Amino acid sequence: MVFSSLVFLTVFLPATILLYYAIPSIWWKNCLLVVCSLIFYAWGEPKYVFLMFASIVVNYSFGLLIHRSRRIGLRKGLLTLAVLFNLGLLLYFKYFGFLGKILTLILAREVTLREVALPIGISFFTFQGLSYVIDVFREKPESPETWVVQQNFIDLALYISMFPQLIAGPIVRYHDIQPYLRGRKHSASQFARGVELFIWGLSKKVLIANLLGQTVDLILIENVDMIDAPIAWLGAICYSLQLFFDFAGYSQMAIGLGKMFGFEFQENFNYPYISTSITEFWRRWHISLSQWFRDYLYIPLGGSRKGNVYVNLSIVFLATGLWHGAAFGFLVWGLWHGFFILAERFFKRHPLKKLRMPHAVGWLYTMLVAVLGWCLFRIVSLRDSLHFFSVLFGLSKPGFVRFNLAWYLDLRTLTVLIIGILLCVPWKALLSRKLPRLSAAAEGTAALIGRRILAIGLLALCFLFISNSTYNPFIYFRF
Repeated sequence: MVFSSLVFLTVFLPATILLYYAIPSIWWKNCLLVVCSLIFYAWGEPKYVFLMFASIVVNYSFGLLIHRSRRIGLRKGLLTLAVLFNLGLLLYFKYFGFLGKILTLILAREVTLREVALPIGISFFTFQGLSYVIDVFREKPESPETWVVQQNFIDLALYISMFPQLIAGPIVRYHDIQPYLRGRKHSASQFARGVELFIWGLSKKVLIANLLGQTVDLILIENVDMIDAPIAWLGAICYSLQLFFDFAGYSQMAIGLGKMFGFEFQENFNYPYISTSITEFWRRWHISLSQWFRDYLYIPLGGSRKGNVYVNLSIVFLATGLWHGAAFGFLVWGLWHGFFILAERFFKRHPLKKLRMPHAVGWLYTMLVAVLGWCLFRIVSLRDSLHFFSVLFGLSKPGFVRFNLAWYLDLRTLTVLIIGILLCVPWKALLSRKLPRLSAAAEGTAALIGRRILAIGLLALCFLFISNSTYNPFIYFRF
């Protein structure tokens, strides 16, 4: 089940909200959300509910054992077992087949391991399980005020299985969500804000990502020898916007749903396409993943204080690539971004740092790196990616172009493309600096009513598009 499906919008979500607010007790509300989350997850893959339930039971048990242990050696041993369990789930279900390809390269002979069906959202709920046991390990057993262990099984089950962010994030770390498991409050204004955020996210997904995705598919399903450089660039740019609005829209829907039920999830995107460096890009893109790797991998490796910071960053971006998918293309994508992060860090400490790059040049450089990286991300096959790059830069000339650029860039695609580009800019922040009076007016009652009317119109438009189209993919499901 996806947020942009009619079943979710017309049946599942209204029923869950009505039942939730009919129950007075927080504990029973949590029980309801756990049951609804299991139903939500089981809608597409019933058998994998047992896998997620096993993850909850094992992490709950390890959390209690780590908390009750006083010897540091035993605590470390239990944490190691918990980490191995969670990573073992990922290794088997996500990387088992890919492991055969790696062994083939190492052993120089064909090694074939069967492909295992990938459970939806396993990367997200596994990372949340890891977050929990690591946070419990970091607590001080002798200091009750630092305890984060969850004694209540239902509350931990809710943290790991909560349907708003279960299958696509944002990745919620345990110490961030712990206060809301029993102490959250509800208000009409918070609920209304949640609905508004959900509609904005749904609109990004349905009205921008889906429409651009159709153009991307038309271009990339063609034989690369039958498209020229302008068409290839159109496909690359449309995919970059599709990916952003697909994932950012889903994250915004999750944040909105969280507010409806009294939870506060962190923002996952902060206008990444205005970045003027790859370092800044990763502070704005998939923020919850970047922070997770920072807190649970980069800093434990030594960060910038211990060991070789370049090695530590390389490991982090290698892991980032692997997290996204079991293919060499994802590995190269992670190393691609890691290379530019390392280069920027090197030049920042170099005497040449005094020669500052103009913002426009920095933005063009960042967008070029990001867009080319997304081509690796979309095509995955290294050979096909290199061929596509040769077309992008005119190194490979097509013998025959099946359709010209105007055929792909029709009026609808052009309109959505322009709207998408405009929405990549934080206009509200810009206006607040340039025109403070106008910004203040935008927070008034009239502006609020206008936003609500616009939200209702967008929701109606989304229903229209969802009802009349079977094209409703979600890119991050495969992660």
